[in-house]
Amino acid sequence: MAETTPYDADRARFARQALARLVLCDHAADIADGAAGLVATENDPDTGPGGRVSQAFQLIELAERALASAVIYERERGSSWAEIAQYLGIGPAEAEARFAAHLDGWNTAFNVPYRLDDTGRKRVPQLPTAAYDPAWACDQLDTWARNRLVLVNDERPVSSGLVMAVSEAGDVVRGTTGPTGTHMSSRGQDNAAPDPSEVRNL
Repeated sequence: MAETTPYDADRARFARQALARLVLCDHAADIADGAAGLVATENDPDTGPGGRVSQAFQLIELAERALASAVIYERERGSSWAEIAQYLGIGPAEAEARFAAHLDGWNTAFNVPYRLDDTGRKRVPQLPTAAYDPAWACDQLDTWARNRLVLVNDERPVSSGLVMAVSEAGDVVRGTTGPTGTHMSSRGQDNAAPDPSEVRNL
């Protein structure tokens, strides 16, 4: 990679397992938000023919994305292909082949977290958004979970359980928090939004 990004220091604080878990959290939140749109009936008259089918089908696509993220997370935390495959109803070799491309993309992105666009000025992240800028993702997902998960009584319901990186001294590196308990990014801003000059993979 030719140059560093403002998010490298933040990303280094997180173990790869934690980054994979953040991506899964992010994708799970997308599913929940998408499913919520099918609950209320007030706008049904304004929905075109087949519109609700379109929404439901999108949930399948989101679920497939979350499944791939779950497999990556399980591999990062040491689960075997046999342990993963038993929940998919297929054999270990078939499970490995099915998700090989997803894992290859995940591993490659750590060597090249972004590429430049055709203008050579904008970075296009190769890692999923939540892994590319995990401090920002923690803030967003902690807020989402506090507002949506009624039975969870935790100021940091997402970030508090993540496995952080280990320092050279062997100590677990914990994420720093701002005055209200939110994560502070290396840019020194609470709930800092991503750099608008960057094109993100959602």
